[in-house]
Amino acid sequence: MPLILGIESSCDETAAAVVKDGREVLSNVISTQVEIHKKYGGVVPEIASRKHLEAVNAVISEAVERASVTFDDIDAISVTFAPGLVGALLVGVSAAKALAFALKKPLVPVHHIRGHICANFIEHKDLEPPFICLVASGGHSHIVKVCDYTEFEVLGRTRDDAAGEAFDKVARILGLPYPGGPEIDKCAVDGREDFVKFKKVSFGEGNYDFSFSGIKTGVLNYVNNARQRGESFEIKDVAASFQKSVVEVLCDRLFEAADKCNIKKIALAGGVAANSRLRKEVEMRGKGYHIYLPSLGFCTDNAAMIASSGYYEFKKGNIAGMSLNAIPYLEIDNI
Repeated sequence: MPLILGIESSCDETAAAVVKDGREVLSNVISTQVEIHKKYGGVVPEIASRKHLEAVNAVISEAVERASVTFDDIDAISVTFAPGLVGALLVGVSAAKALAFALKKPLVPVHHIRGHICANFIEHKDLEPPFICLVASGGHSHIVKVCDYTEFEVLGRTRDDAAGEAFDKVARILGLPYPGGPEIDKCAVDGREDFVKFKKVSFGEGNYDFSFSGIKTGVLNYVNNARQRGESFEIKDVAASFQKSVVEVLCDRLFEAADKCNIKKIALAGGVAANSRLRKEVEMRGKGYHIYLPSLGFCTDNAAMIASSGYYEFKKGNIAGMSLNAIPYLEIDNI
């Protein structure tokens, strides 16, 4: 049962974890920068990189210590190398390369989105490919056919804003703090979902792509028009209407893709998978399907998911050399 040390630094979380056999988490340490970036209304790449530099060594050491193992016990070092903020990625990649070189351990490159999908293997010991996974976060929105542990086919993707990005932008329009996704989710609980009808875009039968810029613009136009006319409105009603529109688009495409592929196993992944409205809608529509939802802690960025993905890449023989570099943009099925 190989022990994999995972390192994650693609955005604003410095994380390290030790995972056994791809599914058993021995430690999972996260140093978050949310409070630092909150005053800027979003992640500032240069600040994120500097904070990763400050935290990475301590986080790795803590992960190994909490796992009650030594560095010699580790069988391979896995690290997020793509996609993400290039400066942030470089910190994690550099740390992983240094460890792999010093310890003479294999270096395993992991794609961040593949990591999010693999969080489901940690949570659900019975889950095996093939299945359909909706990966929705601040930077990505994909519908992925998970053919095998290291083989993925993108069936649909966003053509503009990612779902989480739309949540953050709409939260800013409504005057809600960063990060916007949890704030809108919380605000929408008591809101009227049918208060505003926002236009949803479809690209035709058999196309599973998303577009969220129109819904976002619809919120902006509604708020600006109401303010210009001196009309009052409840933020919670707009938030609930927006959230419903986004969730319906995500679920429509997800279940259409699953039906087309004749696959009855559906999973969620990524930060938006923590949204209570999305989880409820998937479970409601999922009668007759096997639904797999990661717990909230495994929806957001963490290193356990990177170690899990690293385990399967390691078994496949996907080992990198010391020339491994950070890649800010890379599709999940283009490795």
